[in-house]
Amino acid sequence: MTKVLVTGGAGFIGSNIVDKLIDEKYYVVVIDNLSTGKIENINKAAVFYGCDITDIERLKIIFRTEEPDYVIHHAAQISVQNSVSNPSNDARNNILGTLNLLECCREFGVKKIIYASSAAVYGDPEYLPIDERYSVNPLSPYGISKHTPEHYMEMYAELYGLNYTVLRYSNAYGPRQDPLGEGGVVAIFTNNLLLGKPLVIYGDGKQTRDFIYVEDIAKANIIALSKGDREIFNISTSSQTSVNELSEILNEINQSVIKPVYLPERHGDIKDSYLSNEKALNQLGWKPEFSLYKGLELTLRYYSLLYDSAEKSYA
Repeated sequence: MTKVLVTGGAGFIGSNIVDKLIDEKYYVVVIDNLSTGKIENINKAAVFYGCDITDIERLKIIFRTEEPDYVIHHAAQISVQNSVSNPSNDARNNILGTLNLLECCREFGVKKIIYASSAAVYGDPEYLPIDERYSVNPLSPYGISKHTPEHYMEMYAELYGLNYTVLRYSNAYGPRQDPLGEGGVVAIFTNNLLLGKPLVIYGDGKQTRDFIYVEDIAKANIIALSKGDREIFNISTSSQTSVNELSEILNEINQSVIKPVYLPERHGDIKDSYLSNEKALNQLGWKPEFSLYKGLELTLRYYSLLYDSAEKSYA
C-alpha cells in the first residue's frame, strides 16, 4: 500500500487532504504539533505523530519508522501579522522546517514532495489573472517564507533527484477553517452569520478575491502525487468575487439579511487578485468542481451542524 506522510494533517487544508487520501485507500501518516491544528480533525484511520517540523531528530525517527513513499507538506506558520511581528519565528517554521523535511526526504528515499505554497508570493498584481510566469514580489515575511522553499525544492531536485510539485493556492475556504485568529473571510463571515453578528468589511467591499473550495484543493494534491513533476501550479477558480458579493451570497444561502458594517480600508490590503488555473488544467488535468455557491452552501451547512451540536452539548 502506498504510504503518504502529511505534515499539518490536523489543520484545515491538511485534514481534508488526509480524508481524501484515506478514501482513496492510501496509508496515511500525519505529523502536526497541534499549535493551530485540532486532534479531532485527524481521521481515525491515519497514524498520528505529535511533532514539530523544526525538530529534525524527531522527524528522522518518524521517517525511519514509517518510510513514506510521498510527503504532502502543509505544516506552516500562516499568520501574516505574526510574520511581521516575529519574522524569525516565521522563517524558522516555514523555511527551516521545510528544509528539515527536504533533508528527511533525501535521506530516506521519498519519491516526491508536494509543497503547499500561496498566492501571497505574488504580492500586488500588475496584471490579472496572475499566472505562474508572474514575477514574484511578496509584501510580507510570510510571502517570503512561503516562496523561499520553492527554490530549495528546485535545488534538491537538481542535486539529489528529489521530485516535487509546488501548488500555490488562492483564497481557500471550507469545513474546518478556523474563523478566529487568521481565519479567512468566508470562515469569519459564516461564524458571524450563525451568531447573528454583523459582517465587518474593511474598505468599500469592492475588492475581489479568488475563492477555492478545500475539497478541490485536496483533489489537486492527490493528482500531483503522479503528475506535474518539478512544476509550479496555481490552484484556483480563475474568477473574481467581491467581498460585497460574498456577503450577499452567504446571506442568501442562510436566508438572512445581516447587513455589512464598513470600516476603514486596512493598510497593505490588495485591491484585486485572482489566479489563472490554465496550467493546472492543461498539465494536471485538474479543474475546480465546486461552484462558489455550492462550496459556500456546504461550508455553511458544516458550521450550522457544528454549532447545533455544541449548543446541545451545553444544554
